[in-house]
Amino acid sequence: MAAGPGATTDTGPAAGAGEEEVPQFETTCGYVEATIEEFLAWNCDHSGISGPFRDYDHSEFWAYADYKYFVRLFEDKTDIFQDVIWSDFGFPGRNGRESTLWIGSLGAHTPCHLDSYGCNLVFQVQGRKRWHLFPPEDTRFLYPTRIPYEESSVFSKVSVVNPDLKRFPQFQKARRHVVTLSPGQVLFVPRHWWHYVECIDPVTVSINSWIELEEDHQARVEEAITRMLVCALKSAEDPHNTRAWLNPTEVEETSHEVNCRYLNGAISAFFDHSRTSKVVETQELKTNGEDMKKNELNVHHLMEVEQTGSQNLPLETVKQEAAGPFGPDLLPVLPSSEKPPSERGGIFENDDKDCVGKGGEHFGKLHCTKRQRRMSKSENATVGQIASNHATAHCQTFISTDDVLDCVVNPQVTKIVAQLLIQGRSL
Repeated sequence: MAAGPGATTDTGPAAGAGEEEVPQFETTCGYVEATIEEFLAWNCDHSGISGPFRDYDHSEFWAYADYKYFVRLFEDKTDIFQDVIWSDFGFPGRNGRESTLWIGSLGAHTPCHLDSYGCNLVFQVQGRKRWHLFPPEDTRFLYPTRIPYEESSVFSKVSVVNPDLKRFPQFQKARRHVVTLSPGQVLFVPRHWWHYVECIDPVTVSINSWIELEEDHQARVEEAITRMLVCALKSAEDPHNTRAWLNPTEVEETSHEVNCRYLNGAISAFFDHSRTSKVVETQELKTNGEDMKKNELNVHHLMEVEQTGSQNLPLETVKQEAAGPFGPDLLPVLPSSEKPPSERGGIFENDDKDCVGKGGEHFGKLHCTKRQRRMSKSENATVGQIASNHATAHCQTFISTDDVLDCVVNPQVTKIVAQLLIQGRSL
């Protein structure tokens, strides 16, 4: 859901979080251009009658600016980069230059998805966000899809806060982890964890940084394969309507020639990295071999000390030390048995927190999405049954391009294809 460095804004007549049984994808949103001051006037003072939000009643819409890269927002104020420091989490030298800003209003949310690249650190600055997380092992229960297409984002067909269990019965097996991130807290999202994120305060501000991983080199090949196949099939189906399947963030050319170059570039980069890694590994082995002789005499004694010491440690201390490179303050988010907010009777929590100070900086792209009224349980049941029956009959008689793509560019399939391509080039 990224946009360029300009000041564009998302708007659209889709439902707010937790109200419909279909995900709120960005292809159904609209866009306006706004500054932070104009957003605050609309969101906090409800005075956007004459501004860029004049067509969007605050009581019916939410707004969201996402993927605002610091290097673009503050290219003339680079000293701000030093205000965002990730070194406490084991990444010395990483700062705002590798960070992204997110700002949203009450009810704004991102559809459930996983990121193809890296892992994620998220710092909550203002307001609260509720995260619904699912482990990568549950991918098959999330019904993955690449439509709408956005590079490095695999979406779920399921509206995870109001799932249609007749269409997606396997979703009941997915293990949900729910955490509310408050100001001052940092969330670590491991690689390929699914997440749905919703704003539950009037103004929310977050900063995140994606951490590159070794697996990303092959993942880029997988993404290039996905890009080529999705663009080829969907463009052939309707060459004049990319808006229906291509996320607005994907502004690059989608011709087959360009996508072929993209794939070849990804494979070449993979091999370049492999060759570099082998040289580094050889040098490290040589150095380690010299050090091993020095350490052999101390290994046995060290093991004895560790075993004796660990027997005297409380269980919680042992668990904390095993938490990983982020230190003992990293707390695990355990599976949640509580029902999604939509089933508890309301998602739009409000603690009447103060709005952030007004400024004139450009807001970047902002989603505005309509909050439609909720149906009664009886209405929901009737509509759900009709939709379910229609979907069942439809599936039995017609296979769409999207159905084919859901199989062909399933993450498990593209991983195998990428491995075959790499093996073929290395023979």
